[in-house]
Order: sequence, then structure tokens, then C-alpha cells
Amino acid sequence: MAAAAGDESHLRAALREAFGDSSDSESDVPTGVVTSCGSGVVAGGKQWRWDAASGVRGLWLCDEFLSADEQERLLAAIEREKWFSDAHNQVGIFLLQPSEYIPNLCYFASAAMRFGDLPSWAVELSTLIREAICVGDVSVVADAELTNEDEESCPLPSDLLWREPLFDQLIANRYKPGEGICAHVDLMRFDDGIAVVSLESACVMHFSQAKQGGTACDILKQGDIESTKVPVHLNPGSLVLMSGDARYLWKHEINRKPGAQLWDGKELEQDYRTSVTLRKLMVSPN
Repeated sequence: MAAAAGDESHLRAALREAFGDSSDSESDVPTGVVTSCGSGVVAGGKQWRWDAASGVRGLWLCDEFLSADEQERLLAAIEREKWFSDAHNQVGIFLLQPSEYIPNLCYFASAAMRFGDLPSWAVELSTLIREAICVGDVSVVADAELTNEDEESCPLPSDLLWREPLFDQLIANRYKPGEGICAHVDLMRFDDGIAVVSLESACVMHFSQAKQGGTACDILKQGDIESTKVPVHLNPGSLVLMSGDARYLWKHEINRKPGAQLWDGKELEQDYRTSVTLRKLMVSPN
């Protein structure tokens, strides 16, 4: 009991430091460490809702993960890092090794990449993601791709949810209007379970199967096939989780060229967009 109380106290302190007090009363905060998903418990006055994407197994969306105030706080934390300048605001090629100039940090065009020790705000964001998974309500549409009861009840498999650290690599991207990211499957040097937080401008992310059958490595080596694209609308403050098939067997892309960002028959207004992607590096065999 004492250990649980200590973990809970640490969790509350981390969330307050990252995003401030979201409620005047602590009566809504869980009284113990939650170890199951989708319990529907309201934490700190917030109620998260998770939706399983139709047609893509392992793809989950929390449409209102961050409040407007929390989004402003997160953007301010990113701006304080001074990662971006005009020279960094063009989409380019990933740099896969940390910069020799700044430890654990490398730049590529519109993005800054961190390995290992993440900024405190990113660690706290990871804590909030885990909390949202544990206590958020889970909604599953009739044709959602699910494999078992455990997946139906939790947006992230338990072995991924409780690994330590949950994430140890991040990419912060800053896109100008019209800029996006081409269709891709994330590199195999990263483990299962990827989180993407969207900020500032709404967009549509499209998912398409990379290849029918085969392993994830086969997909990257043998090329792609044409397939139906599954659109997912990302509001500012939303959180997407990709695991299993969604992480390994589906490509994801954001095409923000004119006419490509359509939702409910209307074209989305293009503005600056910031995203934070959190991943876990694979353990080296050496």
C-alpha cells in the first residue's frame, strides 16, 4: 500500500509540473495505481476517450488527449528548446545518429530528434500518455480490427504499456502550411508501440497496407502495393497510438498539398502544424 501511494504521489507531481492543476479538487484523482485499461475513471477532472480505428488493427485515437491550455504549455516547452529556425522548417531526410555538436540531439530539416535521456517535459508527456491509457474510456466500432479481449480493452498491449521507460526517443516536427510526410513504415530499430501528439493545425493522416502478409522486414525490402487508404482525422491535442499491425504492416502519411486534406467533404484549413512522436529504441543484441 505504501509503495502504491508513493507511485501515485509521484505521478500527480509529474503531471502538475508538466501541465499544471487541471482541477481545484483532488477528489477526482484515482486513489490507487491503476493497472488495467479503459476503467472510465476521471483523473484530475479529465475524461479521456479512446476509439479503435476501423480497418487498421492496433491503431487507436484519443481525440481530446490534451486540453487547449495543455497544448499551449507543451508548445511553450518545445519553443524553449530553441530547436527550430527558418533553416530547419523544410521537410528533409532523417539523421539517424546524435549530433556531434549537441549530445543526444540531431536535427533534420523541420525536426529535432532526441535519443536516450529525454527532456523533462517529454518524460512527463509519456507519463500522461500512460495515465490516459489506464483510465480512459474505450470505444470500439463494429468493424474495428481487434484480435482478442485484451486488445479490445486497452489501446496498448500490457507488455508495452508497462515497459520502462515507456519511450526513450522523440521527434519534434514543425511543418509549414502544405508540408507533410510521405508514406512510410517506421524503421525496425524502433520497438513496437509509437505515440504521435498533434498540435496547432488539424490534418488527416492516411494509412495504407504496405504489403499483404509477410514480416515487417519483408515489407521494407520487397516494396509496396496499392491499397485502400484509411483516413484518420487528427485534431490539435489528439493522440494516436500505433502497435502491432498498425506499426509494422501499415504505412502512414500526411499529404497536405492542396486538395489532399479532405474531411467530411470539406478541405481542412492549412496552418503551421507541430507534432511530437515518441518511440522506444530496440535493445541492441550487443
